[in-house]
Amino acid sequence: MEWLKIAPPLVAVIIVLWKKEVILALLLSIFVSEWLLFDGALLSAPLFGGLNSLERITEVFTDAGNTRILIFSVLVGALLAYMRKSGGVTGLVNSLISKGLAKSPRQVSLMASLTGVVVFIESNLSVLTAGIISRGLFDKFGLSRAKLAYIIDSTSAPICILILLNAWGAYVLALLSSYDLEQSSAEILWGTIPYNFYALITLAIVFYSAYSGKYFGPLASSPTNSELAETNQVTKPIQEDETDIEKNGAHASFMILPILVMVVGMIGFMIWTGNGDLAAGSGSKSVFYATTLACLVAYLMMLFSGRFKHHQLVKIGFSGMSEILPLVAIVLLSLALGSSLKELGTGIYISQIVGDFLPLYLVAPMIFVVGGIMSFSTGTSWGTFAILIPIGVPIIQQMGLPPSLILAAILGGGVFGDHCSPISDTTAVSAIASGCDLLEHVKTQLPYALFAGAITFILYLVVGLITL
Repeated sequence: MEWLKIAPPLVAVIIVLWKKEVILALLLSIFVSEWLLFDGALLSAPLFGGLNSLERITEVFTDAGNTRILIFSVLVGALLAYMRKSGGVTGLVNSLISKGLAKSPRQVSLMASLTGVVVFIESNLSVLTAGIISRGLFDKFGLSRAKLAYIIDSTSAPICILILLNAWGAYVLALLSSYDLEQSSAEILWGTIPYNFYALITLAIVFYSAYSGKYFGPLASSPTNSELAETNQVTKPIQEDETDIEKNGAHASFMILPILVMVVGMIGFMIWTGNGDLAAGSGSKSVFYATTLACLVAYLMMLFSGRFKHHQLVKIGFSGMSEILPLVAIVLLSLALGSSLKELGTGIYISQIVGDFLPLYLVAPMIFVVGGIMSFSTGTSWGTFAILIPIGVPIIQQMGLPPSLILAAILGGGVFGDHCSPISDTTAVSAIASGCDLLEHVKTQLPYALFAGAITFILYLVVGLITL
């Protein structure tokens, strides 16, 4: 009955394809795994499978690194809320406009792209910031909102998965931390950068399009906001809530300083925890310490501005935390699933199947394709990472494959599917932030994502043929 070891990930895939629910898929996958691990009476297996599932989730907190990642994930919600409520985003917009950094369509397009690069802490924060900054400027220079949506969407996730000094990097480190590999988790993760072909190609296409002003497919003929206004098809823009954006006294420093503290803090704490070696540092400790410090700085800045009281800031912080709880739940369940599948031996069994039926040079391209399909179906690259990494790592261990190459294929596939998916949160936020219709954004971005995905598949195939 060895083949039953593939049942948990198979259940997860079926649920996400059917219900589009990542949390439900992870829960049921854990349950099936624990059911199979139970070696008692058959009739009592479902009951104890459920109870053991609860224990498996609880055991996640027995690991200090896992607990730090979960707390960090919650703190990110508070930090984002502080930067939003303080008016830091609005202050940054006003500063860029007043300094005349947008004088032509090329400058406006490049500024939208570069904003996504600079705000690499969190993908949704990146697209919101770039969209709010650039929306009016795109209208002024006759650029369509669909082009803005494409630029900010195709910049945010690729840059987040390449720079890695953010929640994305910490999350992947958490998923890798429970496996014994020759290299440290941080070294493997940093090694994915040159192999993450989808992210690199997508960014290259975005910057070329922004600089040249040349677009293809439906995006080339996408209507501008003024053209849509003539036919009463303008998408309603984001409503700026005065309680969210305090225009009086708002300053870019309320956003810039906490982000700088977080980024510099991550690097500093990585060096400190690694005794001078950045690659040997503790990712979970560094991101936890840096985010806590950034939250403290944002809190103190708002408190001493005189515009906020302590009780208001506490309420803002907890409100931001509550908004990110679904993401934290995915992180928790993915860690539990990885632990359960490791004990069940699913990854080892799949690696044996792969070794018997799939040539080594096809492993990376096929993992990229599978990751893209899963991410497209679920609308979340993080959920894809949660399911594929526990399967991919044992394949690396059993078949002696380059860990950074296989991990890069998983990460790139997740982002690729995310860009194609109409149910992706980043896709939706990009459409909202740019004031573009969601289906228009999906239709105009899809050819770019498929083009980059096809090139990526070929590159993984070439690398596999050369190196494996």
